[in-house]
Amino acid sequence: QVQLVESGGGLVQPGGSLRLSCAASGFTFSNYPMAWYRQAPGKEREWVARISSPGGNTAYADSVKGRFIISRDNAKNTVALQMNSMKPGDTAVYYCNVYLGRNYWGQGTQVTVSS
Repeated sequence: QVQLVESGGGLVQPGGSLRLSCAASGFTFSNYPMAWYRQAPGKEREWVARISSPGGNTAYADSVKGRFIISRDNAKNTVALQMNSMKPGDTAVYYCNVYLGRNYWGQGTQVTVSS
């Protein structure tokens, strides 16, 4: 079955960096675009970034453009999100996503940006 497992969340100070990773299994990873979403307390889940298959094109939400970088390693079936110049507004649970006829989500990883 499809599994997405996120890791790498934690507490970081404003201006700091964090790298999230998502390990995928149960489907042919290199064939599908992958995405990251996030959900802050009391807010709806929002799209953050996506990467095409096999990986030549990326897109970002305006709120993270120029600060976050999405990448993928098709040999390892992983997708990463490098987050730089982080702000308190980046505080959220971050989810890995793939659409395979329906959306699949990981369990999420908490990211907190605070001094």
